[in-house]
Amino acid sequence: MKDSHGRTIDYLRISLTDRCNLRCIYCMPDEGVEQMSHEDILRIEEIEEAVRVAATMGITRVRLTGGEPLVRKGVVDLIRSIKNTPGIEHIAMTTNGVLLPRMADELKEAGLSRVNISLDTLDPAQFSMITRRGKLEDALAGIRAALDVGFDPVKINAVTVRSLNQDYLAFAKLSIENPLHVRFIEYMPVGESSGSSGCGWGKEDVVPSEELIEIIDERAQAEGLGALIPAGGARPEGWGPARYYTFEGALGTVGFISPLSRHFCSECNRLRLTADGKLRPCLFSDVEFDLRDALRANDTEAAKAVFAEALGAKPDDHHDKVGTERGMSQIGG
Repeated sequence: MKDSHGRTIDYLRISLTDRCNLRCIYCMPDEGVEQMSHEDILRIEEIEEAVRVAATMGITRVRLTGGEPLVRKGVVDLIRSIKNTPGIEHIAMTTNGVLLPRMADELKEAGLSRVNISLDTLDPAQFSMITRRGKLEDALAGIRAALDVGFDPVKINAVTVRSLNQDYLAFAKLSIENPLHVRFIEYMPVGESSGSSGCGWGKEDVVPSEELIEIIDERAQAEGLGALIPAGGARPEGWGPARYYTFEGALGTVGFISPLSRHFCSECNRLRLTADGKLRPCLFSDVEFDLRDALRANDTEAAKAVFAEALGAKPDDHHDKVGTERGMSQIGG
């Protein structure tokens, strides 16, 4: 389906829950967000119906997010149902990876084909600081489990934050001996993180992707690795705007996602469905459309109308607007 700016919209991101087993400082406060009631959250069968309606309108790709999607009861059966929905070609998930060692096999069997694992540091102490309660070893075990069961591609999402002084080259080198696709994402101050609460990071913490490429190249060449080169045919299949590079002879790639320094709004192909049933045309906008009422009324035509309304409201650009009333754990990134 086409939006009013001529873009093909074929990708739906669904937040299954606002809950998480971690408390990342840029995502939610230490005590957690005020959780939605069970009555407010879409039921599994309502999510299934939303996907069925979306598929009839041209959605072919679905990504499950959170919060942490793997804490949602019934997620494996939901994946199996989505897999069997006519018109849906691919199902992916974004996760912190902590629960993958014990769930990866059944997720793969149910029809999940690819995972993005969020990992912002390779330093154990810093990982515990950022997540407030996590252990780096658990996230790394999740990455290994994803590779072992054959998810393809396995992507690592690392948000770059200047004040964290992350070891960017160490991240990039993960792609050399493993078929991992490491993607650096410019920090986006949205929701809680856009104010003085939460992590306290601001616009000065954004590391533009072009600067980051220069940093990695300089450090890689100092180690005798050589600079990054365009990935070409080595780039992973994907649905988003990452630009991919690789080291000579590497099994994986290094990608850069630049929502602030290099707007890719003209390439946007997605709608977002929040855990409480609101369709969001744009990550950076608080404009939402209530799909839940139509789903609970079992009114397919009304649900289609909500999708059409959200589609028509997709803006041409976020025009440097950064920050929303909702945090990432509530809108599913």
